[in-house]
Amino acid sequence: MRTLIKGGRIIDPSAGIDEIGDVLVENGLIVATVKVNNFTVDEIIDAGNKIVCAGLVDMHCHMREPGQTHKEDIATGSKAAFRGGFTSVVAMPNTIPPVDNPDIIKDILKIPSTVNLYQAGAITRGQEGMIITDIAALKSAGAVAISDDGVPVENEEVLYQALITAQKQGIPVIYHSECLSVDGADAKAEWGDVERVLSIARRADAPIHITHISSETTVEIIRQAKLCGLKVTCDTCPHYFSLTRDAVKEYGTNAKMNPPLKDIADVNAIIGGLKDGTIDAISTDHAPHAVYEKNQDFEKAPNGIVGFETALGLGITKLVKAKHLTVNQLIQKMTYNPARLLGINAGTLKIGAPADILIFDLDKEYEVDVNSFAGKARNTPFNSWKLYGKVEKVICSNLK
Repeated sequence: MRTLIKGGRIIDPSAGIDEIGDVLVENGLIVATVKVNNFTVDEIIDAGNKIVCAGLVDMHCHMREPGQTHKEDIATGSKAAFRGGFTSVVAMPNTIPPVDNPDIIKDILKIPSTVNLYQAGAITRGQEGMIITDIAALKSAGAVAISDDGVPVENEEVLYQALITAQKQGIPVIYHSECLSVDGADAKAEWGDVERVLSIARRADAPIHITHISSETTVEIIRQAKLCGLKVTCDTCPHYFSLTRDAVKEYGTNAKMNPPLKDIADVNAIIGGLKDGTIDAISTDHAPHAVYEKNQDFEKAPNGIVGFETALGLGITKLVKAKHLTVNQLIQKMTYNPARLLGINAGTLKIGAPADILIFDLDKEYEVDVNSFAGKARNTPFNSWKLYGKVEKVICSNLK
């Protein structure tokens, strides 16, 4: 079957394309872009006055399967991702049990998904920080990254060996930075651990990716590390460039997350890091919870918010419309950059690439309605927010 996406503004940072044109899709692959002539097609999609780009890539989310499917599962989570414009997502391994062996990865990857589902394996067995998993076996089973997300690896020798092994296997380490001995509300809980793990990465001469960064000092530490030639990359999340800690007063536990929200100086630093390239990618850290779990005292409620169906809108509204980033830069940080960091075939509209495509209206305003979310969870501070960047159409090569 041939589908022609006609007359859209095609933006593909991986190929340096930003122009009005067409995209031709055949049998799940992109076969022509920009100039499409003399083809008979089965379907025409009018993309006039819309942006056409690669489907979004999320390198950090939680599907809650196995073990916590009352919060979310792959079926509902992938539908939410698709609704938000994502066509490729990486699920973190802090499930019940943790994804620390090849059999669990194989079982997860057999589950039907609306989007291209990738899985991260754990760095340590049981995510207990003591014994390194069989990283080669995890990769062979389908893992695209390793992470002990949710907890830091406090044993320095264990992390050192994991970084060396991961580099040999050609698989990225997605690292959750947190000093467990420091009050989480103190920004040092994040940046203090970042300093520690970067010194280990320097000693190992191995790459490391720091995930969901949130503080001004963290941005500066990573900026200086990059200038010194360290193999460090990082991502942040929409809530860290959209909210300050004051949001907790208004939204309660729906603004409780880890790392916690911080001050306006930190928000501005995150935006600055996105602008100058210190921050490589934007992830969602989609973290669904049941309503009754969030409806507890603040200290007892779990951390995290859902993110799939608000990420693009927040990026357009808070970064592009606010003139901090161009739409091209935002698309690069939500498509090509995360795909490149993960080493997956996504984030591009180049000929021969999978037909993972997003069409959205840059200027169309819409209101967030949690009751329309495709996932199981509703835990977000962004309900009723008015955002720009309405998703109009998503095509995923995974859909047969």
